[in-house]
Amino acid sequence: MTAENPHKPLPSRKAEPGTDLQQVTEGAPQVTMSSSALCVMTDFRKVPVATIGPDATLSQATEEMIASGVRLLIVVEAERVLGLITARDTQGERPIQIVHERGVRYPDLRVRDLMAPLETMDLLDLGRVMHAEVGDIVTTLKNWGRQHALVGERDPDTGAMRIRGIFSATQIGRQLGLQVQTFDVARTFAEIQAALSKSY
Repeated sequence: MTAENPHKPLPSRKAEPGTDLQQVTEGAPQVTMSSSALCVMTDFRKVPVATIGPDATLSQATEEMIASGVRLLIVVEAERVLGLITARDTQGERPIQIVHERGVRYPDLRVRDLMAPLETMDLLDLGRVMHAEVGDIVTTLKNWGRQHALVGERDPDTGAMRIRGIFSATQIGRQLGLQVQTFDVARTFAEIQAALSKSY
């Protein structure tokens, strides 16, 4: 420890023969159907939101999803939310349909061509989410037939609505201990429901 550096190195010891590896312990409670919905919400106050511009290509959107480890991007321009686009939009059948309908090439398609516009997006109110359970969110997603649900919150100072977080069927499945790697919404929810039924 010196005047320039007030910190000092910690003492250490050599690893002993036969040292093993610590396994996961019962730290966080297992997520069940009756757990608080907040347990499975991605909170944009805590996790940076993955975004993309409306003029990006579908390939760029896909690359951004892969780099960010997500399957949905919020489409923004000048800090304003324009809509959202999912991996299903960029890699599913819709791009092929648009190519044939419009007589354009796939590289010419842009995010704005396939995104879900803001005015068509359903928002769950954060106030209700705070009192909801995981099972409520799964039921909501199932009724919508969607993989994702956005959570909205009104700014107490300006009164403006903002997107506070998101629910993902894949993330919920992961926290329930399932490997949900599919665009098949019906199958995804069948797997989640099966896991939730075991939590009773």
